Amino acid sequence: MNRDRIKILLNSTIFTCNVPINSKPFLYHFIPQSPYSFSSSDLDIISNPSSKSLSNPLYHLLPRTQNPNNIVNIIYSFLKQDNTQLAILQNDIKGLLAHLGTNEISRVLLRCQSDSISALAFFNWVKNDLDIKPSTHNYCLLVHILACSREFKQAMKFLTELIRLVKDCASSEDVFQSLVLCCEDCNWDPVIFDMLIKAYVKEGLIKEGFSTFMKIVEVGYVPSVVACNSVLNGLLKLNCIDLCWQVYIEMGKVGIHPNSYTFNILTHVFCRDGDVTKVNDFLEKMEEEGFEPDIVTYNTLISCYCRKGRLNDAFYLYRIMYRRRVLPDLVSYTALMSGLCKEGRLRDAHQLFHRMVHRGLNPDIVSFNTLICGYCKEGKIRELRLLLHEMIGSGIRPDNVTCRVLVEGYAKQGRIVSALNLVVELERFGVPISWDIYDYLIVSLCKEDKPFAAKNLLERICQQGYVPGAEICNELIQSFCKSDCVADALLLKAEMVHRNLKPNVTGYKALLCCLCRMSRRREVESLMEEMLQSDMLPDPEICRALTHMYCKERDFGKAESLLEFFAKEFQIFDTESYNTLVKISCEDGDFTKLLYLQDRMLKVGVTPNGLTFKHMIHGLSKSMSLDKDKLLVE
Repeated sequence: MNRDRIKILLNSTIFTCNVPINSKPFLYHFIPQSPYSFSSSDLDIISNPSSKSLSNPLYHLLPRTQNPNNIVNIIYSFLKQDNTQLAILQNDIKGLLAHLGTNEISRVLLRCQSDSISALAFFNWVKNDLDIKPSTHNYCLLVHILACSREFKQAMKFLTELIRLVKDCASSEDVFQSLVLCCEDCNWDPVIFDMLIKAYVKEGLIKEGFSTFMKIVEVGYVPSVVACNSVLNGLLKLNCIDLCWQVYIEMGKVGIHPNSYTFNILTHVFCRDGDVTKVNDFLEKMEEEGFEPDIVTYNTLISCYCRKGRLNDAFYLYRIMYRRRVLPDLVSYTALMSGLCKEGRLRDAHQLFHRMVHRGLNPDIVSFNTLICGYCKEGKIRELRLLLHEMIGSGIRPDNVTCRVLVEGYAKQGRIVSALNLVVELERFGVPISWDIYDYLIVSLCKEDKPFAAKNLLERICQQGYVPGAEICNELIQSFCKSDCVADALLLKAEMVHRNLKPNVTGYKALLCCLCRMSRRREVESLMEEMLQSDMLPDPEICRALTHMYCKERDFGKAESLLEFFAKEFQIFDTESYNTLVKISCEDGDFTKLLYLQDRMLKVGVTPNGLTFKHMIHGLSKSMSLDKDKLLVE
């Protein structure tokens, strides 16, 4: 069937809101048919209580309210009288409720086509009070009824709910096909297919929305431009550039006329696509379609040009805007200022800022942050501070971005204490400081070997509700250990343990190395055991610290055993630690013991290097000198 024929049928069938119940909708003929029959029960995505067989002739001998064959008539009759007291009906037909399956629910809904209020009350009663899970077919019937009654908000709610159920069940169910099949039995409005596309996009199922769009177009239905824009916008956010163009091409094929919103989305697509040179051609096409570029179009293009460093093109568009009586707004000026700042043209950016103010636009937090970032990047602290005061004087409170940029700007200049003082000053102005900025300050103070300043800051903000994490505590432990303030480091570690936090490998290493430098052997061995019990493996640096400590105490046997243990258990073959042991051993001049040491180390895999032999030659020389002196004495 050619497309012209489809359009004729669409005009006569698709766009009719009230389709006769017994007529087969045009869309139905375009559903791919399987060799198997496709009934509404095939669409059940949720397990439902099946209706019991109603073929037993003895049922007719029962009273009306006890005959399962009458359940649909009873419910519908009650709904016609009163749809607000379904709890009463529930008690009256309690024995029949076991026979209320998905087929019976569908029949009741079809009886209520002209009364959406009753249909909705019945559906909610079944789902919420009777705890029966409706099928896909039940949902689709309700959605059609609500859409035909212009209850679009409720229809969208249940359509979205159905999409979530299909997604959560990981079903291969096609909601579009289910809606089409329901058109065979009930009145329907084609707007429901636009709603389906928008519902998928709203739920973040952009690819499913695109797939539905293509199916709708394939069967000959023409979606609205609003639905197309919804899909385009979703695909743009996913950066699916090729699919965006596919949607746009299909729009042209079926005669969907774009609007200004469509063109603005496609302008974004051009900018993401990276082929900015095609923009002029696109703008010409846009004007041929009867649309003038608006402020959104210009801002999109200016931002794109600025990101790509094409400032001349960006300012050309800025001047064109005035000629076409489209006045630049805050977004336009901020994008241009950002482009200038990236090229280090801070003076030009600031002049543009003042021009913006002179033309009656009040700068916002983004405008100020753009300049502040530029000054921070160039390290111009004085201008930065003046701009901050101007910002506060204009009644604009710095946000988290402002504070972060300011603090990092000071820190890069090596003025972390000034950054800390600035934060205190901002607090006095009532500016809220986020915890991540305090984290940055504490870590920066630790890296600058100012552990007590970091500790004081930590104690102050803890009174405000701040709870330091393990990473911050480990940084502080390392800083204390680096300054040989091991008592403070151990106290902080004890506080961590009390809060069910553990030092990491770096924290343990800092503590072990510091204790080794101070020859606190008992604490070193206890901490080493604790570290191993925590399933943390040592590294060569820990091996060296322990070896140095044992050699310093002249406990060569312990040092040698340590090297063997690290080699066998952790595959740490540290030649530097071995050289330390060799060097100290050479001072005794016992070359026989030195050769024995070398033999044992080679067996466990610790290999000597040039420095090792240098130490051994020195030891041999010293040993020969001692022997010579001994002979002379004798």
